[in-house]
Amino acid sequence: MGKLYEQITPKLAEWLREQRIFFVATAPLSGAGLLNLSPKGMDTFRILDPQTVAYLDLTGSGVETIAHLRENGRIIFMFCSFDGSPKILRLYGTGEVITSGLPDFESLRALFPDYPGARSVIRVRLLRIADSCGYAVPHFDYTGERDGLIRWAESKGADGVIQYRREKNVCSLDGLPGLDPGN
Repeated sequence: MGKLYEQITPKLAEWLREQRIFFVATAPLSGAGLLNLSPKGMDTFRILDPQTVAYLDLTGSGVETIAHLRENGRIIFMFCSFDGSPKILRLYGTGEVITSGLPDFESLRALFPDYPGARSVIRVRLLRIADSCGYAVPHFDYTGERDGLIRWAESKGADGVIQYRREKNVCSLDGLPGLDPGN
């Protein structure tokens, strides 16, 4: 049923680009810490090379992924097909948080649409690429993107988004360091 891949093949890359949603999961090192699982959408995922991917991280109510990556680097992506042939693809890797002012930020940021509220790019070196059947994943019809996060960021303005991050994104729910207050 499932298959391991040494890298993202052209066929997998094509399939990944067709998916409208993906999920990102991280965890702190402490067994008592909270796990994080976040859905991601819009045009925020890129394949940088056959063993490296990135996604544009938009300002949100929490900063768990950033905090967990800064603590231990572990991350997994899950994509699943909601139309067409059933498939689940998991990308396991080690991630890094690249924020404004870091050397690669501008070149990576340029790979994505100019969404307001972008706070970082998460770049991940893949360690394991595995698919599974997805036979139990239901069919869903894609009807369009939600624009609430974009409208929220535009209504806040650049300074308002920065202030929001200072209030909500400096540490994780477990108290791990998140964003630098200047970002």
